[in-house]
Amino acid sequence: MKAGLVAILGRPNVGKSTLLNRLVGTKISITANKPQTTRDAIQGIVTNPEGQIVFIDSPGIHEPRQELGKRMMREVKRATSGCSLVLVLVDGSRNPGQGDTDAIETARNFKVPLMLGLNKIDLLKSKHLLLPRIKHYRDIQTFEELVPISAQSGENVDLLVKLIMERLPEAPPFYPEDYITDQPEKFLAAEFIREKVIESTQQEVPHSVAVIVDQWTQEKPRSTKRKQKLQGLLKLSATVYVERAGQKKILVGSQGAMLKQVGSSARKQLESWFGSQVFLELFVKVQPKWREQKKFVQSLDFHQMIGGS
Repeated sequence: MKAGLVAILGRPNVGKSTLLNRLVGTKISITANKPQTTRDAIQGIVTNPEGQIVFIDSPGIHEPRQELGKRMMREVKRATSGCSLVLVLVDGSRNPGQGDTDAIETARNFKVPLMLGLNKIDLLKSKHLLLPRIKHYRDIQTFEELVPISAQSGENVDLLVKLIMERLPEAPPFYPEDYITDQPEKFLAAEFIREKVIESTQQEVPHSVAVIVDQWTQEKPRSTKRKQKLQGLLKLSATVYVERAGQKKILVGSQGAMLKQVGSSARKQLESWFGSQVFLELFVKVQPKWREQKKFVQSLDFHQMIGGS
């Protein structure tokens, strides 16, 4: 058996969370067509007869300007702690940019073997366009492998897993084979709600939104770590925090229409994931400049929920 930790690094919006969901086979990391959607280092666990890979999705590498951004970059460092390998993900459908170079430079500093995934090849009109991009990356960094993939369609993802597994050390698995993530249920629910806020409000709110689950009642508790479903009704209430009164007005909408839309979409996602009927209440509060408040930002860290540091 082989086992190891593999961090997924890259600039914002290259498809890291989409890839993690594809690897695990279910949605554990929220996705949106907005940079910096991912704020935490999230584990996705892949177990097969050859061994176990603990993939760690990380926030996009960027220059932080607020306390939230600083914590996100600390999460990038957390993601690489103890890793056997780093998978650098780039957008293979576009020419290399400075953000990709910065991501490779950051990954290089962790002094572990690197692999390169050229994602979004499903968007290419011709695969021949990959050749000069592969050459560019090969010229600036020595990679164990350079693998063109599509996290969206799944093309070459199985090959990527195979090549990664070959390079991991012999070791017992970190988790039982039915574990798929390290996220507690409350955090996962809060993330699903935040995803629906981002999707519904477009440019007006996304980076200014935070979600905290305040109350949680379920008939038969269990952990999101395992591939089993809840039984019976799940009741939860959550608060959506924004920074300005105008953002609250947008999120609530005329006669509460927008908030109802967000709640309905989030409830369907929660029911799909948990396999249980869900009763969801949402509230919206203004927390001015919360992204600059260290204490508030720390309260969003799901590692605190499970006794981590």
